[in-house]
Amino acid sequence: MQPRMTELLLADQAGIARAAERLRAGELVAFGTETVYGLGGDATNAQAVAGIFAAKNRPSFNPLISHYASAEAAFTDVAADARAHLVAQRFWPGPLTLVLPRSPSSQVALLTGAGLDSLAVRVPSHPVAHALLRQVGRPVAAPSANRSGRVSPTTAAHVLEELDGRIAAVLDSGRCQVGVESTVLDLSAASPVLLRPGGVALEDLEAVLGPIQIATVDASADNAPRSPGMLMSHYAPALAVRLNADAVSPTEGLLAFGTPLAGAAEMFQLSARGDTTEAAARLFEGLRYLDGIARLHGIAVMPIPQSGLGRAINDRLRRAAAPR
Repeated sequence: MQPRMTELLLADQAGIARAAERLRAGELVAFGTETVYGLGGDATNAQAVAGIFAAKNRPSFNPLISHYASAEAAFTDVAADARAHLVAQRFWPGPLTLVLPRSPSSQVALLTGAGLDSLAVRVPSHPVAHALLRQVGRPVAAPSANRSGRVSPTTAAHVLEELDGRIAAVLDSGRCQVGVESTVLDLSAASPVLLRPGGVALEDLEAVLGPIQIATVDASADNAPRSPGMLMSHYAPALAVRLNADAVSPTEGLLAFGTPLAGAAEMFQLSARGDTTEAAARLFEGLRYLDGIARLHGIAVMPIPQSGLGRAINDRLRRAAAPR
């Protein structure tokens, strides 16, 4: 049964304790991380995980990331090899998710991993998220706190816009700093594979592990994705999105990067100085802003370089622009 009213909690000691209590009771609580707001549920409780899918209208074959307070806790549910320990030491806590073979002794519900033989695990660095996970004392499954396929939230207000009345509570952790989801790295096989670009740049991972393969998303494939964020039509506003625009029409909103194009009906600047880190933090806010302007017929996006977090930004934008 869905809650009638979503409780807005302050990120103080009492609010974190209340959020942890509700999570342990099998309820859904959204909370901020350094990347985006996650919709949390007890990852060991299949009913709670099913509630996440229902609240988000999320396809059940799309696996969820389990969040932990420490690498030690995360590695109790997966088989972590030397590579996993190496990147965890370098990038955890932080915006990196590792896909690893599921441990036979794992207590994580099968539904959390969509029935796969692997699990996606992460240790977030946001202090509120860390404090919450420590108090919950068990893994928390937490996809982005929005309706499936819609723009990911970076503030508590964004969460309430889409999920008010559908979840138990939102822990207001402030505005997210990174602004795009975690990088997802698959270490479940001999060769590492980047499944989803995100808050940790590919170049930084390769500096630790060496060459990394990059997975492609096949829009026609019917096999289950290996990780969250691999569906082609994803992060999608209601308006059509046009990429790599070198001109803009008077009926379009412009998502600008650097010196803006002239002629847009409305503009949102991702980064006037051409900084991909700043642009990543503002991406979902910009898509939401332009998508909410009734007079616009579409969104034109200026080219974003592939360096640094630009790879993650372009990944999200391609999914936003995919046919649906």
